[in-house]
Amino acid sequence: MAAALQPVLLLLPFLLLLPLAAAVYEDQVGKFDWRQQYVGKLKFASLEASQGSKKLVVATEENVVAALNSRSGEILWRHVDKGTAEGAIDAMLIHGQDAITVSNAGRILRSWETNIGGLNWETSLDTGSFQGAALVGLPEAVKYVAVLKKAALSLHYLSNGHQKWVEHLPESESTQYELLYSRGTGVIHVVGIVPQSHLSVLTFSVEDGEITRQVRVAAPWLGALQGPCAVVGEAVLVCVDTATRSLHVCALDTEQDMRSIPLQSLELEFADDFQARILATQPSVTGASRTQFFLQLSPSHFSLLQYKQGLLSHLRDFQQAALVSFATTGEKTVAAVLTCRNELKPGISDGLQAGSTLEDARRQDSLTCSNQTYNINLYLVETGQRLLDTTITFTLEQGGAKPQQLYIQVFLKKDDSVGYRALVQTEDHMLMFLQQPGKVVWSREESLAEVVSLEMVDLPLTGAQAELEGEFGKKADGLLGMFLKRLSSQLILLQAWTAHLWKMFYDARKPRSQIKNEINIDNLARDEFNLQKMMVMVTASGKLFGIESSSGTILWKQYLRNVRPGSSFKLMVQRTTAHFPHPPQCTLLVKDKETKMSFLYVFNPIFGKRSQVAPPVLKRPILQTLLLPIMDQDYAKVLLLIDDEYKVTPFPATKNVLRQLEEIAHSIYFYLVDAEQGKLSGFRLKKDLSTEESWEVAIPTEVQRIVAVKGKRSNEHVHSQGRVMGDRSVLYKSLNPNLLAVVTESTDTHHERTFIGIYLMDGVTGRIIHSSVQKKAKGPVHMVHSENWVVYQYWNTKARRNEFTVLELYEGTEQYNATAFSSLDRPILPQVLQQSYIFPSAISAMEATITERGITSRHLLVGLPSGAILSLPKALLDPRRPEIPTEQSREENLIPYSPDVQIHAERFINYNQTISRMRGIYTAPSGLESTCLVVAYGLDIFQTRVYPSKQFDVLKDDYDYVLISSVLFGLVFATMITKRLAQVKLLNRAWR
Repeated sequence: MAAALQPVLLLLPFLLLLPLAAAVYEDQVGKFDWRQQYVGKLKFASLEASQGSKKLVVATEENVVAALNSRSGEILWRHVDKGTAEGAIDAMLIHGQDAITVSNAGRILRSWETNIGGLNWETSLDTGSFQGAALVGLPEAVKYVAVLKKAALSLHYLSNGHQKWVEHLPESESTQYELLYSRGTGVIHVVGIVPQSHLSVLTFSVEDGEITRQVRVAAPWLGALQGPCAVVGEAVLVCVDTATRSLHVCALDTEQDMRSIPLQSLELEFADDFQARILATQPSVTGASRTQFFLQLSPSHFSLLQYKQGLLSHLRDFQQAALVSFATTGEKTVAAVLTCRNELKPGISDGLQAGSTLEDARRQDSLTCSNQTYNINLYLVETGQRLLDTTITFTLEQGGAKPQQLYIQVFLKKDDSVGYRALVQTEDHMLMFLQQPGKVVWSREESLAEVVSLEMVDLPLTGAQAELEGEFGKKADGLLGMFLKRLSSQLILLQAWTAHLWKMFYDARKPRSQIKNEINIDNLARDEFNLQKMMVMVTASGKLFGIESSSGTILWKQYLRNVRPGSSFKLMVQRTTAHFPHPPQCTLLVKDKETKMSFLYVFNPIFGKRSQVAPPVLKRPILQTLLLPIMDQDYAKVLLLIDDEYKVTPFPATKNVLRQLEEIAHSIYFYLVDAEQGKLSGFRLKKDLSTEESWEVAIPTEVQRIVAVKGKRSNEHVHSQGRVMGDRSVLYKSLNPNLLAVVTESTDTHHERTFIGIYLMDGVTGRIIHSSVQKKAKGPVHMVHSENWVVYQYWNTKARRNEFTVLELYEGTEQYNATAFSSLDRPILPQVLQQSYIFPSAISAMEATITERGITSRHLLVGLPSGAILSLPKALLDPRRPEIPTEQSREENLIPYSPDVQIHAERFINYNQTISRMRGIYTAPSGLESTCLVVAYGLDIFQTRVYPSKQFDVLKDDYDYVLISSVLFGLVFATMITKRLAQVKLLNRAWR
């Protein structure tokens, strides 16, 4: 008996797992969702020097090491490090099939296998400010990698990362060691500087790290090494002195003084207020650097010089060059120069902020190519002679960004001529891979790795749908005119239907692989259930994108020039596509981080074109924006802008709008948050559009600081006013549209004294409705505020776990006012129910689902650090869940309380399509009440649909249309036969 039961017992664990298994059908993958992966703005890049190479190895400012397919631009492999400064990549070196990276401020040294992205080895380095890294070779091979810190130089084996030796640098407290050089002679040169005083040149032996030579070179005119200095030829240090317009040279092996070479004889013109730079190249670490180098005299002026055997010669001048680069293949080294086809002109503002003082302050010496058409040419470095048939011509978008980085992949063809490809990175982080004579092999929009704001806009109606909207015409047209209008509308619809049938018939004759459903900006139209929308994305680089939501196709893009790094953005939809024939309108508020000044950019979200409506010029910093429900005569919602003097600027500011504002001014309230001073203030609007402070709440900054303030979404609909309890009574929700959830965190970081506080405040009166404190807790805090509930997540320092706390507000079994809500007439505080739950993972982002009518159950979409998105039913976070179930709780379908919230794999809405470094989740309603559109963004972008209450309003995909049609036809046929038989029977009965 026991032997018979043994196989069953062995299978029992697997049988228990069967009900938990969940999967996505193969034909559903990618049907309603898509994912786009990015690497970010390039910091380092290496292109293989062979014609058949298939990959580019890159390291980016997003702390990513990756390899891109050079033929398609797709990511072959990618490693994403921490998003903080600990993961920052400081240097990348390429040797053969290995990529060496230094990260975390010089603390981590790694070696990657570039074919498959595997980690060869990793080693930890001593602490210290990272200065540089270089491969070190002996005459026969490259065996080591040297890492230069502020106070030490260490040498590591290239094969395993083990440290060969480490030596401390003399006088490191006063000397800044910045330059590292080796050329395969068994020594390493380290050059340091004491600004405006002297250079310190150290020569180390590769074998044992002994300092074989130490020289002090006077250089009172030099302030830094990086940029003005480089090593050329046989270890000759060359530095440029802009003040005296001369070059200073010093042989690191033999000389002790710098020799000055005046540049006046070469007739080189230095630009005023520009620090000249030197760009040199070392084709191989086992050999010397090239004796040729570029001297940059102005932002667009480069000169190719040669210093050989003590003589300086001028090879070629490049007056209108935007970027230069060196590349080597075999024994040939070439210089690539990117120039504008027309003359470069001073940077011109694109008019987005005309009259703004912010723009006036930003007009620098940046140069812009007027027609955005550029040439790349190759030149022999030995003579400066241009190579024939090596021109690549490409054109960027008008008004777009200019090139910022140039990388060259050069190779020898079969006839021994030089061929090449070019990788160009522009200011807006776009990558373009070009080949001769100017073909764009592929391009990547890497600014989408830094999405900061997102909105979804309904697509416009088709021509037929628009005709249907105005099918009956207007009463002023008269009866005959209305009839003719309807007749013409029906004819247009018939024509569209016929064209649709013909297309279906034509496509049915083709193989499925040949049917193209390409989406472009000309055939955009709203689908039957409004599932296809326009996603308007704003990136940190100041670039706007219009992306079609069902496929992820980029339909338009617009770059806002002169947006400084760190600027904040707020995107608002002032007019949707519902007001045909008026075009939709979006307004973007851009706020500079340093000057606090702002400007508005108004555009059409469907086509990406700038609107003809002129926004107001903002002369003061903007503190708050309000999108009011009132509209102007063109159906654009009114935007109120409050500046630092509490003055209000309406946009648009027509007479109709000003009249409406005067009428409803008494009902317009707004709040301001000053997190630095711990102050929340409430204001109301007067008829003359001045403001008056109505309340103020001060939070002591020495104890706690404000970390988040969140209200409810303006487009949120609440279907149910209450909850039916087990005794058949109704518990009414407290639906305060002016409720604010304020989260604070203690300034004391000791784990015994940390706390998280939450305040529920009325934004109109400043009344604190509820406050609670979670002791021994700290952030980061993620919060969702919807309907009558607030959910926030934090870290419990005592129990060392993540926890959810949910608050729900109820009025009770009777409503105070069932017809209208007013914050000024609420004498009774709502009942607040609170409960906490344990969550087994940290959280990257959190948002609630939203539907058109609010009938569908709410789910919380929780983004995990693993890249998964968990769809968590709100019913699991119900504060009314009983510890001991009763008859009434069972009647109400309340789940018994359990402190743990489990993560089940079947609740992941993105199966294996993980999103790296997720920063936010955006939800939008669709035309179907059961369906919510979801976009998750971070380093990647993922879009899908979720059905919190299943698809109760849509037939399933496997619905048997043939069976039901056969049954219906059979019933109709049977009815006709039965009717005929009944008639015959009645006739026969009548003849009897």
